[in-house]
Amino acid sequence: MNKLLTTALTLLLALMLVNASIFTVDQRQYAIVFQFREAVRVITKPGIQFKIPLLQDYRYFDRRIQTIDADEPARIQTIEKMNLKVDSYVKWQIVDVERYYKAVGTESRQAADRLRNTVNNVLRNEFARRTVQDVISGKRDEVMALAQTIADADARRIGVRVIDVRVRRVDFEDRTSQSVFDRMQSERKAVANQLRAEGAAEAEQIRAQADRTREVMLAEAYNHAQQVKGEGDAKASAIYAQAYGQNPEFYSLYKSLDAYKQSFKSRTDVMVLDPSSDFFKYLKTPGRSGGK
Repeated sequence: MNKLLTTALTLLLALMLVNASIFTVDQRQYAIVFQFREAVRVITKPGIQFKIPLLQDYRYFDRRIQTIDADEPARIQTIEKMNLKVDSYVKWQIVDVERYYKAVGTESRQAADRLRNTVNNVLRNEFARRTVQDVISGKRDEVMALAQTIADADARRIGVRVIDVRVRRVDFEDRTSQSVFDRMQSERKAVANQLRAEGAAEAEQIRAQADRTREVMLAEAYNHAQQVKGEGDAKASAIYAQAYGQNPEFYSLYKSLDAYKQSFKSRTDVMVLDPSSDFFKYLKTPGRSGGK
């Protein structure tokens, strides 16, 4: 009975020792084996690994691409002294786990803080050399590419590579937003006032030109009317003269009848004349001219 119990205890102890000496590293991980808190072996390939029980320990490190997102946007100033809130992120990956461990230990937060500070410093330096227009749209890609290159060069010192740096969003601070809005509003008002002034000046010019054209047209029309009237009067006079020359007595009668008609148009008309006046010569003796 005692022998059987001893065997069972021995097997159990052996299983515990085997279990304590085996660990698995998958393709998403690096591993480092420690002995008395000193790194003695770096494991970069996946598979089953062994360690000395009780004397050695191990720690995993993530070999996947990781993202650093800032807790809040960084405050950065442009060349015009405009304060901006810049929201960016960094994609990074451990490529040399031994160097990484020696540089930052087992705390990935230290590596993330270092990379974030490096990227923010690059962004501050580059934004300080550029205008708001450049960093918002014009040269943002150039700034991000430069930040990625500089941050990657620094990250290689701690066994990390920087895959990408992206500026996700650029906003004005509240005070800056109001000042920018006020400036844009004043600029738009100035442009609007200038356009109104130019429009008013052009309208006055058009009205003046129209008035001049109207006066010229009226003058030309009046001159033409007077010319036509003069020509008509001349033709009428010529016709009258020709008619008078052909039959002077009939012409005189016609003119006298027209005068009678105009003079006695209304029943209330009163005319006081000498009966022997030539005005009545065709009324004295009808059918005889000159009153004979």
